[in-house]
Amino acid sequence: MNSVQIRSAEKALSVGTWLIVGGAMLFSILTVTPLMERHTPDGWKWTAPILPLVVDAAVVIVVRLDAVLARLGGHGGRWPIALRWMTGGMTLALNVADSALKKELVGVAVHAVAPLLLIVTAETGLAYRQAITAALTAQEAAQKAERAEREQAAAERREADERRAREEREHAATLVREQRDHEALLAREQTEREHAARREERERTEAREQAERETRERREREREQQHAERERLERQASDRRERERLEREAAARREHEEQQERAARERAALLSGGPVNEKLPEDHARQIVHAAFGEGLSVRAAAELCGWSIGWVSTRYQEHRDHTASRTLEGASQ
Repeated sequence: MNSVQIRSAEKALSVGTWLIVGGAMLFSILTVTPLMERHTPDGWKWTAPILPLVVDAAVVIVVRLDAVLARLGGHGGRWPIALRWMTGGMTLALNVADSALKKELVGVAVHAVAPLLLIVTAETGLAYRQAITAALTAQEAAQKAERAEREQAAAERREADERRAREEREHAATLVREQRDHEALLAREQTEREHAARREERERTEAREQAERETRERREREREQQHAERERLERQASDRRERERLEREAAARREHEEQQERAARERAALLSGGPVNEKLPEDHARQIVHAAFGEGLSVRAAAELCGWSIGWVSTRYQEHRDHTASRTLEGASQ
């Protein structure tokens, strides 16, 4: 159940409880006042309604504070229980006293209905509210745990991606170093072979060989430097492109998540008002119908929330379905 349905159930429970409490109070005042008038000295008969009003006021206090404590998940201890049963017992005794004194069993049974119903309703309403509060607490805990698991999974995926990218960079650098070392080894071997072949002519061609060797070594150093610089630039460009791609993907994911959360909050805010008894302005009503359609509520529930007729809400739902179908066809054609 979503929060709107839970609030609707709580409202129904509260309205029903107060209807029963009000009816029992009215019945108790009408029943007990004549009894008090007959047992009150002359001149003080005008005080007859005070006692049933005091007892009923205690009933109202018990029902109201039990509802608040149950919603907050608290417990008042033994005294609220004692007050609840004491007021219920007093109400029952005062209502059946007149019939009991007259020994009318049918009257006792009839006048006991409202007090007994009030007592049972107070206990049952308290149990319902405590159960609803416990269920809401468990639901919120489950949602927090689910969010924590999703965040942990996302963090693990990011760490895995970063570790994989780092390993790829290290592997590429290792390959470059090995290639450079291999090329240097081949160059040294070639130089040694050339020195061995020209050892016999060293005295005659030493100056020329020295110049050629210096030129060759200089060119080799320049070539190695150019090669290393080119590899460094390529690595930097590759790393930059990879970082930009990861940043774009992360930004797109965050934007999509923020849009979904913002849309969910807007829908929840529009649907949190509960049923209304009169038509809301059309623009506001359209927004509520759109939110109800997105949450999958029924046409009747949406009509209760905005105050418009079921036919008008059905027409808006059909417009949303047609719009969704057209967007789906456009996405499929693209």
